Amino acid sequence: MKIGLDWGGTKLEAIALDPVTNEELTRNRIDSPKDDYQDILTAVYNLILETAGKEKEITVGIGMPGSLHPKTGLVQVSNTKVLEGQNVKKDLEEKLGFEVKIANDADCLALSEAIDGAGKDFNSVFAVILGTGVGAGYVINKQLVVGPNKLTGEWGQNPIPGPMDDYEVSIKRHCGRIGAIEVFLSGPGLENWYEFKTKQKKSSREVVDIFRNGDKEAKEIMEKYFERTARAFSTFINILDPDVIVCGGGMSEINEIYESIPKKIVPYLASDIFLTPIVQAKHGASSGVRGAAHLW
Repeated sequence: MKIGLDWGGTKLEAIALDPVTNEELTRNRIDSPKDDYQDILTAVYNLILETAGKEKEITVGIGMPGSLHPKTGLVQVSNTKVLEGQNVKKDLEEKLGFEVKIANDADCLALSEAIDGAGKDFNSVFAVILGTGVGAGYVINKQLVVGPNKLTGEWGQNPIPGPMDDYEVSIKRHCGRIGAIEVFLSGPGLENWYEFKTKQKKSSREVVDIFRNGDKEAKEIMEKYFERTARAFSTFINILDPDVIVCGGGMSEINEIYESIPKKIVPYLASDIFLTPIVQAKHGASSGVRGAAHLW
């Protein structure tokens, strides 16, 4: 049995897959404890055992925001502060008595979609998360690409390609970097852009709704969002030229993205043509937890 765990800041979700067919056997989800590391670790341990049930031959893969430091193995850049600096892999393995594999949640999305999702018929798959944050993973021949610094796919932290306008050069990521792709393409990024232009607060979903209803100002705001998305995508296309781009996360549900990017991206490419399919993740919100199971 292949068990995958989506280790989020607010919820923990585990899934068990048949190792041959990839059929879902069972799924469990609980709220994650908040502020105590040992409580969270125990909750993860119990969830894994509950999902395994009576099955003894299991593998466990875990997807989580952030990454493990390539030298120390400690959690870094996590959105769950109590996990920062903790050796979650070692501590969990000691409780379970066997090895687990841990990867970034965007890597898990990419692996899931490459194995039996929207990218299964392609050799190279670049899968992006467009949600509260922005990240990506890269898979070739059904194998996750992981570099020595554990940073493959972290294109969302790079500056958006220029020339940047006055707004873009004024916006900082929480780490202090100016003009990072994440602060424009994420859900909060769209909300901040809308507020900057209109002096009104709306959720990203509300902005998209009024755009679809023909609001002129919202149309201009969304057109700029699509243009920034195209510019941002050009950075990895010019370097990796993947066979397919798979989009996950809440913002991937904006269907207009798949029409607009191909029209807007060519001026930012080292070519006069763009042939790469851009598609929505087949497994949706389940891609991360399924991909975690596929780490083995």
